[in-house]
Amino acid sequence: MSNNKKYALFLGCVAPARYPGIESATREVCKAMGIELVELEGAGCCPAPGVIKSFEQDAWLAIAARNLALAQQKGVDILTICNGCFGSLYDAAHILHNDPEKLRAVNKILAEIGMEYNGETKVRHFAEIFFKEITPESVKEKVKTPLDLNVAVHYGCHFLRPSKIKALDNPERPRILDELVEATGAKSLDYRDKQMCCGAGGGVRAGNPGLATQFTEEKLKNMKAVGAQYIIDVCPFCHLQFDRTQKEIKGYDLPVLHLSQLLGLAFGVPKEKLGLDIQEIPANF
Repeated sequence: MSNNKKYALFLGCVAPARYPGIESATREVCKAMGIELVELEGAGCCPAPGVIKSFEQDAWLAIAARNLALAQQKGVDILTICNGCFGSLYDAAHILHNDPEKLRAVNKILAEIGMEYNGETKVRHFAEIFFKEITPESVKEKVKTPLDLNVAVHYGCHFLRPSKIKALDNPERPRILDELVEATGAKSLDYRDKQMCCGAGGGVRAGNPGLATQFTEEKLKNMKAVGAQYIIDVCPFCHLQFDRTQKEIKGYDLPVLHLSQLLGLAFGVPKEKLGLDIQEIPANF
């Protein structure tokens, strides 16, 4: 299948620094499905919505606008592989598209570095594109190795919300990720507090690590209670929280896979390109 789609790949901070297998898997499965990824040279932090935006919204908007302008220069929209990046860049793009005054203010700042933004760049999430543009049916057709796995899907906080603006799915009972996962042959399990935060977002991991761990352990307990063998996420920061916390608290051994890595396994991508062995809880297939 080829859908002739082209996007600028926005890597964010965590994936290239901590989990390069997520980037590699994304490139492999996008290529397999006819999605062309354009390099976004010079991109900066999204910036993280729970950090800069909380203290200085104008600075957040200007930094985000620079990334949007880089994609504009390429003539393409942005594809993100992280919920935080998706949330930050999507919100900024929405504001700048609908508020001419803020767009003018941002462009005064961008002019100092020889840039300008027209307010038209769209921001898409990897999972959204695979669900809406590729479709679970086409994913299923591409599967070479059906996955007989019981998995716990974690949506995360910024993927679906703000739900009235994004309108991707029912924010309380979403099915996007479950359907994509099940297209690979895996079974997506229902579990208690499925929509609960991983514990890391909004600066909680850095500012109150004890509380973050409590959130994470509660989710891990609920996942394990229904027999999950793996955790499937769509955000490298959630990925890090589940992976690192299991090493810290002991008693849990659920490998974490980004959706791109799960799709890579099902598509027959060589395992060495998926980075499943370079994390705290290795995923051995």
